[in-house]
Amino acid sequence: MKITKKIDGFILSLISVILFAGLFPNIGTNTEIIDLKKISEYGITIIFFFYGVKLSPQKIREGLTNWKMHIVIQLATFIVFPILIILIKPVFSNIHIWLSIFFVAALPSTVSSSVVMVSLAKGNVPGAIFNATISSLGGIFISPLLLSFFIIKSNIDIDSGEILIKLLFQILVPMLVGILFHSKLKVFAERQSKKLKVLDQSIVLLIVYTSFCTSFESGIFTTIKLSTIIYIFIGMGILFCIVFLILKKISQLLHFSYADTVTTIFCGSKKSLIHGVVLSKVLFSGSILSGFILVPIMMYHSLQLIAIGFILPKIEHILSERK
Repeated sequence: MKITKKIDGFILSLISVILFAGLFPNIGTNTEIIDLKKISEYGITIIFFFYGVKLSPQKIREGLTNWKMHIVIQLATFIVFPILIILIKPVFSNIHIWLSIFFVAALPSTVSSSVVMVSLAKGNVPGAIFNATISSLGGIFISPLLLSFFIIKSNIDIDSGEILIKLLFQILVPMLVGILFHSKLKVFAERQSKKLKVLDQSIVLLIVYTSFCTSFESGIFTTIKLSTIIYIFIGMGILFCIVFLILKKISQLLHFSYADTVTTIFCGSKKSLIHGVVLSKVLFSGSILSGFILVPIMMYHSLQLIAIGFILPKIEHILSERK
């Protein structure tokens, strides 16, 4: 429960910037005085540079041995989630609403919160670090690839060449440069971890603000009913529970240890808000969907923290019937 309390401030900040965007959308879209969108693009570069700095090649090598658990987690992240959402596609009359939910399914797992929660639940921490890292790296390529199939069908005006350039120079190249500087800057990154976290969250808030400014100014939210938002919220909760139970059952069938089961469930059921915000900026920059596309992932992010916060004290009891 301590984790959810600590992160509540960030969730409240997200809600605040969305409300501010609704009241003053012109600030985020007007580039004459200050170009907030351009600043947020530089921010993405900073996020992934320090992400590369914090990547430890040694820890990745150490985590390679437990391959069965790694495969289950990665399949859950990039296969099970998308299949579940594709199966319910016929239910949606609005392709844009469905796409925003599929956006959640295509995202990689979280890094820091997954590792922290696995540690608190006495799970396999090296395995959590390995999977969170691999998931994030894979998400740079797999998430855009999964989304590209349906973005084209949804008639959203995007420039594939521009997206590829952004993926390379805003995400991949900065991260690779960060990896090269890992040995020189890792101590600095560890000492300044709290400040870097605040920097990451500040950049995310800026991207969320500018994205919602574009959506509010276009009037897209006037076409979405409140009941639809409520249904999405409930749907995100159901999605988390389904994946949680699927991973619990698979862990039973494969006779995973308690520690590996915890890691499988926590890492495999989580989705990264930071990667979602960054990816939305790359894929939907300037689109009227740039803000709305983030609504389901922000809901899922909040729900996964709350759910796991309640589950943590009871996790041993929940997994006691693994056999």
